[in-house]
Amino acid sequence: MERDSQLELYEFVADRLKEAHTRVRSLQVPEGVRMALSRKLLVVTAAAKHDLADAARRLDRLMKDLDEGRFPEGD
Repeated sequence: MERDSQLELYEFVADRLKEAHTRVRSLQVPEGVRMALSRKLLVVTAAAKHDLADAARRLDRLMKDLDEGRFPEGD
């Protein structure tokens, strides 16, 4: 049973990561902001390899920031 819920969480995070990448690519923002968002996505992806629940929380925060128009400053 726990394995099923882990698989469901993995599928959820994978789908959300795909959606987040698509959204970041489509944003009309300076390249530095896009790069900062891409780095955040890479951090979430790396976290998913070690702690799926933490990655899901990080991804939720990132998606909320995108929804609310809060973007990191570009380099």
